[in-house]
Amino acid sequence: MTRTYAIRTFGCQMNVHDSERLAGQLEDAGYAHAADGEDPDVVVLNTCAVRENADNKLYGHLGHLRAAKTAKPGMQIAVGGCLAQKDRGEIVQRAPWVDVVFGTHNISSLPVLLERARHNAEAQVEILEALETFPSTLPARRESAYSGWVSISVGCNNTCTFCIVPSLRGKERDRRPGEILAEVEALVAEGVLEVTLLGQNVNSYGVEFGDRYAFGKLLRACGSVDGLERVRFTSPHPAAFTDDVIDAMAETPNVCHQLHMPLQSGSDRVLKAMRRSYRSTRFLSILDRVREAMPDAAITTDIIVGFPGETEEDFEQTLEVVRQARFSSAFTFQYSPRPGTPAAEMEDQVPKAVVQERYDRLVELQNEIAWQENKKLVGRTVELLVASGEGRKDAETHRMSGRARDGRLVHFAPVGEAVDREIRPGDVVETTITYAAPHHLVADGDVLSHRRTRAGDNVEAGLRPKTKGVSLGLPSFGAASVASVASGADVEGCSL
Repeated sequence: MTRTYAIRTFGCQMNVHDSERLAGQLEDAGYAHAADGEDPDVVVLNTCAVRENADNKLYGHLGHLRAAKTAKPGMQIAVGGCLAQKDRGEIVQRAPWVDVVFGTHNISSLPVLLERARHNAEAQVEILEALETFPSTLPARRESAYSGWVSISVGCNNTCTFCIVPSLRGKERDRRPGEILAEVEALVAEGVLEVTLLGQNVNSYGVEFGDRYAFGKLLRACGSVDGLERVRFTSPHPAAFTDDVIDAMAETPNVCHQLHMPLQSGSDRVLKAMRRSYRSTRFLSILDRVREAMPDAAITTDIIVGFPGETEEDFEQTLEVVRQARFSSAFTFQYSPRPGTPAAEMEDQVPKAVVQERYDRLVELQNEIAWQENKKLVGRTVELLVASGEGRKDAETHRMSGRARDGRLVHFAPVGEAVDREIRPGDVVETTITYAAPHHLVADGDVLSHRRTRAGDNVEAGLRPKTKGVSLGLPSFGAASVASVASGADVEGCSL
């Protein structure tokens, strides 16, 4: 009888993509994804150590799973990801009903560890200190039929004092361009219209093989992939952002005019304490150059409020940068100590009440700016890649939702003479913005055009792409490389 699995993912896009790799491996090993409402034979928790109270959340989930495992003899529980890398054997000490613990460097070991735990009837803990297998060499069951993650590097060479990621994921390792383009081609061959290039510091790509312009070249190379309609990337680091990347964004038609540029703080003094190797003037100058080349660019950011030692003057400097930057949206965080990071040991931790008050002021300011910027788009025609699960109220409003090329979320009315039968997630429509809110736009007029796509066909059929691992090691860019790697990529078709 086929054993079933379910994966629960916590944290960032990196973890989401790792979970796709874990699913691909389990399916190659003979497992099947558990149906909705079915109790799986294997539950995998892919954890994150960055978020506040990550430990408590993990052990809360494990507590709930203990009862499920008692009710279903033979059920297995596996814990992986950053928290597993950090806590190691402590997990099975605190939760002895866990069967497998694996780290960020050996996600390829999961099927073997599950089998070994069954055979030996005891927990298996395997945490490697260095990358065992580059994730791109592993198969992946993709979550989306129309949009895919493509990892271009893993790890990080920076030493930000608030971040534990480098110690858990290691130094930066870059994939070769040919491998990346092969995976992009493989996804497009399965009907995917949009890819997002992933890296802890995505624009420092190329540091391992000594090409500081490699990321801009990669963006341009993606422009030659036939059928690839949208290219995004996340997250760049301001210190490594170069003009050639701006030029590549502006000159490559399928690269979206969207930029997520983490600010973290507008205070130079705080940036120095964070070990962020740029200052506020440098950050704002990048935004000026981006908008000069792409006036329609939507720029988003990350901001931490209440970093140790942050004064009211420091915070006011952050507010001033936000006023000048005019972000379309911002991910705002209240600082909380992360064990194992230098910032956790710093003096002058800011009182919680002060952090909350500053946070509320920042959110109020950013919401007002985002609303003002969104109002400018009323009356504009936008192209949307129709999405699933983006609009929580779509059922009651009878709208659908999609992402514009600049990344903004738009809720639209799926009506009008241009609609070709049913609109599905993965299809592409054009419509006109009629209303703006701080966090979304609304288009309640008729759809102006509707293009049915292969991705939409796959969504309608309940199919998700599965790609084999890609490891070709090609060192160069260019159309010829793309063509050669595409013909050699081993790609499975969509399957249930």
